[in-house]
Order: sequence, then structure tokens, then C-alpha cells
Amino acid sequence: MSVDITGLGAIASAAKGIADKFWPDKTEIEKAKIAADLQDTMNSYNLAAGQIDINKIEAASTNWFVAGWRPAVGWTCAGGLFYQFLFMPILNGLINAIWHITPFISLDIATLVVCLGNLLGIGALRTYEKKTGSEANR
Repeated sequence: MSVDITGLGAIASAAKGIADKFWPDKTEIEKAKIAADLQDTMNSYNLAAGQIDINKIEAASTNWFVAGWRPAVGWTCAGGLFYQFLFMPILNGLINAIWHITPFISLDIATLVVCLGNLLGIGALRTYEKKTGSEANR
């Protein structure tokens, strides 16, 4: 243990603290960035692992309401697309040729495509958003 009689040690440590605020150590900054990236990765991993556990529980369920919601949405979207692109145009063409009327209405196809796209997992944009760090811009 050394005793600082002149007080220069205290002045030097204060000067070092002030200098560190203006000119921080690059290795410490890199360590902090790596630690933050590691924490983000662990948070993403824990979130994904939790979702996988929930998916396993839902898949094992025999309750139709729990296990059947995704297929129900898929079949609804597939039925809507079938109606919009096959059934309605063919039937409208035939009826219009015979009776000169158009009885079938068009569906809002944008909603169907968005719903089906989300259901099929075209959500890579969220992954891109997380990777680029732009998710905080909301």
C-alpha cells in the first residue's frame, strides 16, 4: 500500500477519468458493443425457443379450436383465391354470355393475399428489420 503524500495520484486519476470521457478507450467500446450484440442474440434465441415450445403444445393439442386455427385460415384463403380466380370468372362469363348479367361479386383479393402471405411465413422483413436495427424506428 502506497501513500500519496503530494496528491498527484488523485489528480492523475481525475485527469484520466476526464480524458476517458472525451477520448474513450476503443477496446472498451468494442467490448460493450459485443456484449450488447450477445444480449440481443440471447433475447432473440429465448424468444424463438419460447415460441417453439408454444408451437409444440399447440401441435399436440386435440382441441380443434387450438390446433385448427391455422389450417382454417389457410383453407379460407385458399377457398377465397379459388373463388376469385377460377370459379367467379368462369361462372360470370357463362352467365353473362347466356343472360347478359354478372351475378357474382369480386372479393377483396388484397386482404386474402396479405393474410395468406403472413400465414405462409413471408415475414422475412421482420428478420431484416431486426438485423439492420431499424426496429426502433417505430
